[in-house]
This record gives sequence, structure tokens and C-alpha cells, in this order.
Amino acid sequence: MTGPADGTPRVAVLGGGVMGEALLSSLLTAGWATDRVEVTEHASARAEELADRYGVRTGSSNAQAAERADVVLVAVKPNVVGAVLDEVAPVLRAGTLVVSVAAGLPLAFYEGRLPDGTPVVRVMPNTPAVVGKGASAIAAGRHADDDHLALVERVLAATGLVVRVAEKDLDAVTAISGSGPAYAFYLIDAMAEAGVLLGLTRDLASRLAVATVEGAAALAAQSGEHPVVLRERVSSPGGTTVAAVAELDAHAVRAGVVAAARAAAERSRQLGAQHGG
Repeated sequence: MTGPADGTPRVAVLGGGVMGEALLSSLLTAGWATDRVEVTEHASARAEELADRYGVRTGSSNAQAAERADVVLVAVKPNVVGAVLDEVAPVLRAGTLVVSVAAGLPLAFYEGRLPDGTPVVRVMPNTPAVVGKGASAIAAGRHADDDHLALVERVLAATGLVVRVAEKDLDAVTAISGSGPAYAFYLIDAMAEAGVLLGLTRDLASRLAVATVEGAAALAAQSGEHPVVLRERVSSPGGTTVAAVAELDAHAVRAGVVAAARAAAERSRQLGAQHGG
């Protein structure tokens, strides 16, 4: 792809919500100058908050921002994406890259509403991206090439892990990393509740549960070893952990997680089909 002479594309972030702010923060962390980034937000108070916090231009016109941009990040709710695309399509310059973080909308949904030949990249992020610990998968549309994907990776670098996948795999990604934080929060809540039942204060039980899950995830990431190996290291023969894991197996916790992921993937497929995916 071709870009501006200084090598830093001008970016428009359409939508100043939680994910839009995460993308904005990631861009600035990745080295974008504030005068190369613009955010649109219809709520004036929120627009002022973002302008004050990050020093970027904010406004309410998606079309004006898109017309000035080399990269357009669509970070609005899925139910309004169609209207936003209709608003920006007439003003997009040839070669402008459109990147979507809206859940459930297939690449064909964008390509059918944008000028022919527009490169589109679809992103499946998750909520930990707002604290730089996210896991995002990116999939290229028909007109997006490796340079476009590399640019999206650069944009998302500060949000956490970024992997490339085929669009057909995004339903599975949604089931694991997209919906996955909810599974982790569910486990944290269950661990904290168990602590309360065993006599700990709720505050202490919650802090211990959060720190334990955070630490276990960090250890798994840094060691690179299989989770079973790490689990076995905690499990002394005849000890407390072996007794606990036996109960998890008896209650089919593993099967429940697999079933949950399958249900999430199927729902993702249904939502995509509703929009022509």
C-alpha cells in the first residue's frame, strides 16, 4: 500500500467509546503524533474529555474525519455501522484503509457499502485491550494485502497480542478471546465466592482471586509450557490441589467451558449470517 510522504498515515477513529479510546491510546503509544489522529464523537462532553486527555482533534462529523484520513477505524456499535459507512463512503479517497472493530459484521458487509477496491481489515478485539492486555485477531478483506495487515498490527500493538487469521476463523476467535474474558471473570467471581464461604472477607477473597488468575496467566505466557505441565507442578500427590482438580473434573468444568465456547461460536455465526456473512 502507499502512504503519506512522512510514513505516518493520518487516522480517523470513528467512535469515542471504550474501544475507540483504547485504539486512540494505542495509536499514540505506537508513535502517532496527536495532529495525525482525529476522533469523532457525537456526545460533546465525551468529545471534550478525549480532546483534553489526549490532545487530539475531535468532532462530530464522520464524513469530514474520513475525508482527511488515510486509515479509518470504525469503532461504533454494530447496529449503527451501516449508517456510518453510508456517511463516509462518498468521501473516502482511493486507497484509504478501513478497519472495523465492530463485532459480528463480516467483511462483505463493509465491502458492499464502500467504494469498489477499498481495502478492509476486520478486527476481533477483547475488552482487556483497554489496559494493554488484549488479544486481537485480524482478517483481511479481498483488497487488503500484507502491508495493510502490518499497518493494523502497528496500530494495535499497544493493546496486547495481535494475530492474523482467515475470516472463517473469527467465530472461533470470538468464542475464545472475544467472549473469553467473561469466562475468566466468571471463574474469578466463583473463586472469590468460595473464599467468602470459607471465612475470608469478600474484599480479601476478591483480591486473592484476581491476583491468582493474573499471576497464573502471566506464568503461562512467560514459561511457554503447556498448561497441564504447569498444573502438575502445583499438584503434589495426595495434596490439596489434586483434591480440588478432582472436584472440577467431577463437576465437568472442562466440558462446560468447551460447551460455552461452542455456543459462543455458533451465536457468532448466526449474527454474521444475519448481515450476509
